[in-house]
Amino acid sequence: MNLPDKLKNKIIARVENDSFRNLKNQNNLIDFSSNDYLGFSKHNRIAQQVKLHLEEFKNINGSTGSRLISGNQFIYQEVELELANFFNTPAALLFNSGYDANLGLLSCVPQHGDLILFDELCHASIRDGIRLSNAKAYSFKHNSLSDLKKKFRNVQRKNAEIYLVVESIYSMDGDQAPLKEIAEFCKKNKIYFIVDEAHATGVFGSKGNGLVNDLKIEKEIFARVHTFGKALGCHGAVVVGSKELRAFLINFARSFIYTTAIPIHNVLTIKYAIKELLITNEVNKLKIKINFFKKELLEKKIAHLFIDSNSPIQACIISGNNKANEVANKIKFSNFNVKAILSPTVPVGKERIRFCIHSYNSSNQIREILKLLSTFV
Repeated sequence: MNLPDKLKNKIIARVENDSFRNLKNQNNLIDFSSNDYLGFSKHNRIAQQVKLHLEEFKNINGSTGSRLISGNQFIYQEVELELANFFNTPAALLFNSGYDANLGLLSCVPQHGDLILFDELCHASIRDGIRLSNAKAYSFKHNSLSDLKKKFRNVQRKNAEIYLVVESIYSMDGDQAPLKEIAEFCKKNKIYFIVDEAHATGVFGSKGNGLVNDLKIEKEIFARVHTFGKALGCHGAVVVGSKELRAFLINFARSFIYTTAIPIHNVLTIKYAIKELLITNEVNKLKIKINFFKKELLEKKIAHLFIDSNSPIQACIISGNNKANEVANKIKFSNFNVKAILSPTVPVGKERIRFCIHSYNSSNQIREILKLLSTFV
């Protein structure tokens, strides 16, 4: 059966404005596009430790069911305790992905009559979780404390709990939220503060335990979402917070309750990726490479094209889907893999090339790719 005409027309519109998406296989180009910031997806010691530990378990291909039916084993709770300790919080609950974690947390915690304030650049998973909740939601201008305070004054309601949601590091811009200032505002006004640490996990903090830990404001945060598909090079996510929050999510988070548990292999990969963070030098190497990248931007006189960022995500604004694709393809032709980020993923006029820096990118690679970029923009 063919698609309805209204759906066909939506595809045609995507093609016409150069924003049509399609699936492409991995290539052997020099990596400046993946979220594998520390190279953990290819880390041999992690893989070997997982292989050895996996021999203890009978169900190695799948978990057989949801954790509330047949899919729960002691290793899940063991890893959750380790994660709670690593992120300096009372409790943790594993989810199948960062998308599932945000969907589950935000759809079930805010109740009817409650209010949600969220940064306008929050990830789609956050927005979808908010959309599924029974609370009223209002966005505020990106990283704007003044607009946040204005929205707060305008939407206060008697007997309403208020939840505030931000990302510590924003996935498209690479900039960071003013977490300390927002935490102080939340504490003063009895707001429940939720932070998505997806792109800070494995990057910020003394051992890669995130920006909240780096700023030592763990006790001011109601819930944090840490994902493992970026710097930890594996899959899955965890919501960390109080023991009461964990119990509530087990009972009411639909994306946790009504899905098959992540396989033991994934849980063990998370376990040993966290252990590797405690001993690796890759986090420090990544910081050195980020600083070198920013220094080269200044030397090549193209820093003004980039959004200011101290994270592995460095975004060069190139307006127009066609132009952004054109520049990305020219760079790929020279053996470097980069990704053009197009509207509607980002606002019209804010299309960009997103460079993801890794601990394994050499100084020569960084120097060469920026030399190429400077000739195309």
